[in-house]
Amino acid sequence: MVKVGIIGSGNIGTDLMYKILRSSSLELSLMAGVDPDSEGLSRARSMGIPTSTESIDAILADKEIQIVFDATSAKAHLTHAPLLKEAGKIAIDLTPASVGDPVVPVVNLNADLPLDNISLITCGAQATVPMVYAVSRVAEVNYAEIVATVSSRSAGPGTRANIDEFTRATARSLEQVGGAKRGKALIILNPAEPPIMMTNTIYVNVLKGVEATIVNSVNEMVAEVQKYVPGYKLKVPPLVEHSPTGEGIMVTIMVEVEGAGDYLPKYAGNLDIITSAAVRVAEKLGKERVTVS
Repeated sequence: MVKVGIIGSGNIGTDLMYKILRSSSLELSLMAGVDPDSEGLSRARSMGIPTSTESIDAILADKEIQIVFDATSAKAHLTHAPLLKEAGKIAIDLTPASVGDPVVPVVNLNADLPLDNISLITCGAQATVPMVYAVSRVAEVNYAEIVATVSSRSAGPGTRANIDEFTRATARSLEQVGGAKRGKALIILNPAEPPIMMTNTIYVNVLKGVEATIVNSVNEMVAEVQKYVPGYKLKVPPLVEHSPTGEGIMVTIMVEVEGAGDYLPKYAGNLDIITSAAVRVAEKLGKERVTVS
């Protein structure tokens, strides 16, 4: 078992806790926060998980912890990242700080990945980059644009404080990881009641490509994501249209993400997909790259 720790006892950290407890290869050694009355720390204590209100200091003091999930904020991770690197711990960043290598597990989690800091970019990137990559691996993608719509109820203070970082980091990931020449990202916090599921619209402009090949690639990628996010599905199948000028192809895809309901409601698929991706990365690194004493 690989010993891991969590910094941040908010919604994301708490949902992550439940997913780690289901893992057959990860052992949650410490849940660290700053608020002794937080629900996350309270739940951890009730389940016998060691906790601390010393945040990053408690994580650094535990020499056995090899992988650290940072579920705080972009600003906090900028401080945490060099400390974790100096301590020799692998950091998996769930904030949009963009410090380390951007990773979407189903696209670029491979043996050559540097281990000091892994950025999961944003929830929007985890939901949409696989679709852009599915198109770009079989066609020449000129432009990709995504609109991530999430329930206002599922956007806590941390999410709202990082909206600017979200749009910048997600747009970059469409290019760096998804393979588009240019990328653009938008997020909508929808206040509808009852709350809506996370829904993502992806528009891709293709210079060269074959319709049937693109559709098959998208369907195959959806199946790959579902291996670690079962609630990920096509809401609208790929719509492939030729441009009015006869040059290029326009591809529109809509995906919905229903959460597993581990800690948060199922409509909070935006949080579920990033905690699921974090566990997927840790399990693979733990199996292939970490030496267990």
